[in-house]
Amino acid sequence: MEAEELIKYFRSIGLEVYTTTKARGHQGFYMKRRIDISKNIPQDRVIPTLLHEFAHYVHSRIEPFIERNSGTLEVLFNTDNIEIIESELLAVTSFVDNQSRCEKLKYHKKLIKEKILDYEKIIKNRYPKFMRSKKFKEFDKYIKNSKAKYLLKHDRIKLVSGLLFKKVEVFTIDNIEKDFTDMPCEFAAYIRLKSCQKRQSRISSKINRLQKYYSKPTELFARFIEGLYLDPERVKMAAPQTYERFIKLLDSGYYPELREVINMY
Repeated sequence: MEAEELIKYFRSIGLEVYTTTKARGHQGFYMKRRIDISKNIPQDRVIPTLLHEFAHYVHSRIEPFIERNSGTLEVLFNTDNIEIIESELLAVTSFVDNQSRCEKLKYHKKLIKEKILDYEKIIKNRYPKFMRSKKFKEFDKYIKNSKAKYLLKHDRIKLVSGLLFKKVEVFTIDNIEKDFTDMPCEFAAYIRLKSCQKRQSRISSKINRLQKYYSKPTELFARFIEGLYLDPERVKMAAPQTYERFIKLLDSGYYPELREVINMY
């Protein structure tokens, strides 16, 4: 199958297809009978992306307003029994799109967790009753009179003082010992621990957002269609019940215009 063949068919059924846009920062984008494919994606990703966006179009034909609510698996597969289907589609998504596994983010989260434990160990050498979930009174007493208190909110700060002769000071969590020579190492460790906790929280939020995105019904369906092109045998193995249900519906004409595209594979 050639990309030009797909695009020609898409246009023949009334879709607008553009391959020279930035696709709103994505590899591809679908909205209101228009498909945009990014001009920056690798050549081997053009056909899978076209199929992915076409799947959104097909979905919108059987379930309107997917842009707002992402649709439902019940309608996509015309069944109320979706637990197995959802599980199988997630398995397909896992190999179709490596990013869906969030492996890099999970790895960085693991490293940060290890750093937090290391900093906690340093603190407990002198303050054995220290607990992350409770106030660190000794630190709070020290920090209120120190410019280092700003590092609890930001890893790097610039303080400007004076009216006529301005004084600029830059502090970072990497240079705590140099900038605050009187600070005990336990307090420096605590500032870095708090910084790691903020980073850990940001990574967790990003993982949650990505997992929520990848588990949307319309995205699960689009990656299923993509997978049927990339590796149909693997899809059948990963999602046997979903595949069987899909083929039954496909043969019955349930998915508008999709059968013609599948026959091009």
